[in-house]
Amino acid sequence: MRRYMGELALTVTAIIWGSGFVASAIALEYFTPYQILAGRFLVGAVILSVIFHKRLKTINKSTLIKGAILGIFLYLAFALQTVGLQFTTPSKNAFLTAVNVVIVPFIGFLLYKRKMDFYELTGAVIAMVGVGVLSLKLSSEINVGDLLTLGCAVGFAFHIFYTAKFVKDSDPILLTLIQMMTAAIIGFIVVVFKGETFHAVEMDGVLSLLYLGIFSTTIAFLLQTSAQKLISETKAAIILSTESFWGMVFSVAILNEVMTMKMLFGAILILIAIIISETKLPFLKRNQLKELIR
Repeated sequence: MRRYMGELALTVTAIIWGSGFVASAIALEYFTPYQILAGRFLVGAVILSVIFHKRLKTINKSTLIKGAILGIFLYLAFALQTVGLQFTTPSKNAFLTAVNVVIVPFIGFLLYKRKMDFYELTGAVIAMVGVGVLSLKLSSEINVGDLLTLGCAVGFAFHIFYTAKFVKDSDPILLTLIQMMTAAIIGFIVVVFKGETFHAVEMDGVLSLLYLGIFSTTIAFLLQTSAQKLISETKAAIILSTESFWGMVFSVAILNEVMTMKMLFGAILILIAIIISETKLPFLKRNQLKELIR
């Protein structure tokens, strides 16, 4: 069971993010996108600071720098995704964001000459196709929203890659805390720069923002950072891509969206991608094939 703790933690993260689509939809009725980003990261920073304040005494310069870098990637990715959504469709936004699953292994290859795992790369491509089938409505038009969302995918890819790199010799809790603080600071600077002000809102708006802050931010990113200490960044990206599948599940269960064959086929492709990445299809390996032939 311990062997699969990383996979389990990232699956829970994807489930939480999938459920976050509903909370985000409600929150947008009361707050601007930039207020939501600032608010959710502030909630995350405050909760982690209260719970793990004793660990702050052990923080060092290296962890501060690494956490700040992750926080910058995190905020930029979310901001580009949010702004991109204003110019493109939600289905395209979800699909293009998921392109990060293919970008991750290429970051390691191009920047660090890291050899790419054939099975993980294959799984990443199949996962991206699965997300496309699940969420994309056929359209050949490309607009500024699509380009911004592609930028968001690059941001998330770098966030996933460097989380795996930094967490190897850093405390995952402190890394998560510093990146939440960094993202919150950037978030409030942007809100002030744009001249937006927080005002009294109804309880539904507050509760949805708290859900995003507590579950989709604090718990989810704490699980992600801790889990990436145990598995490769490409495998992590593939598992996190199931966010779109869980978003579909919650949409069907809570918002009464109709399940279609297209959705089911997309979900099956994502499942196949995870199986290929996790098992590396041992029954196809040459030595085992020889044994089967004998």
